[in-house]
Amino acid sequence: MIEEAKSGRASCRTCKKTIAKGELRLGVETPNQFGDTPSMQWHHVLCAATKLPAELKVALDAYDGTVPNRPELDKAMADAIAKGTAKPGGYPHVDRAPTGRAKCMQCEQPIEKATFRVAVEREIDTGAMVTRGAGYLHPTCVAANLENIGGSVEDLVKGLHANSRIPAADLDGVIATIEQK
Repeated sequence: MIEEAKSGRASCRTCKKTIAKGELRLGVETPNQFGDTPSMQWHHVLCAATKLPAELKVALDAYDGTVPNRPELDKAMADAIAKGTAKPGGYPHVDRAPTGRAKCMQCEQPIEKATFRVAVEREIDTGAMVTRGAGYLHPTCVAANLENIGGSVEDLVKGLHANSRIPAADLDGVIATIEQK
């Protein structure tokens, strides 16, 4: 949701700077690890345009008030999607590996920095508890791991289209690689 900041105490989750009283901000509900009620994460609208363009677009479409810098926000959202710098919307999604530390869940080989990877949600046993988090696959390894990530290629492709924030041509190339196997 978009609203005017009620006080000057909240900080932007993207840039970590304070959101001034009366300034427009985007609120994103997130699960609260300490209870059943979700908590709000606040972002400057311009920061959200670069990292959360899909969420901001939905909120802007629902917002009844005036947005003073709307053309600038629209351009920032389009640029973030075109450059592939926007945060993914959920699982599964395709993104570029920011480091070379992640290993493929299927072949257990490192996923090279700046190459495309498919992120899926998986259970992680920490020893004290089981939690959920990201697991990564090379696009060429996805077909061999479908039974572990639950679902069909069609369901996976539908999720990739909904959640990925990379240019359409790149996403189509990754999907073609997945469907070839």
